[in-house]
Amino acid sequence: MHNLKQGLIDHTEPTKRGRKLLLCGSFFYFFLLCLMCFLPQQPDPGMETPGIQHFGRIVVLLIPLNSLMNLGQITSVLQLIKVIFQNVANIFLLSPLIFQLLWLWPWLKSRKRVLLFGFSMSLWIECSQVLLDLLFDANRVFEVDDLWTNTLGAYLAYLGFCYLKDRLSLSENK
Repeated sequence: MHNLKQGLIDHTEPTKRGRKLLLCGSFFYFFLLCLMCFLPQQPDPGMETPGIQHFGRIVVLLIPLNSLMNLGQITSVLQLIKVIFQNVANIFLLSPLIFQLLWLWPWLKSRKRVLLFGFSMSLWIECSQVLLDLLFDANRVFEVDDLWTNTLGAYLAYLGFCYLKDRLSLSENK
């Protein structure tokens, strides 16, 4: 579906086929996201996370920048790689979904809305994990750092979207 913009066709908007592809991709990624976030986890022996607090069956990690604060407790290169990978993965957890939704939902196309949406989605995931642990003991942890890393990833998706949209606009004007 092409939009008219000042009498010109806007080639930066997805076609009808593109919208279907983005919609299918969004549903598929949301499904994968649910699997990643809600399936029970097996504890990693030898990788005890410092700062974890237990409130009955609820497990939380409320120390901001926990990985940096407890860097001295890492005892091997493998542990360091796992910690770095986990933090980078959390940054990019929501990015693919947000990037696709930016093409589909015109109301989302502002920095403030993307930040609020990314944070809200991250908070929903973290609170759902607490509920899941109360119901099924899924070995999930509510982590404060996940809130800001996921929100950062949503913002990076927004920046990527803006960059790509600008590049497409520039190539359209040539």
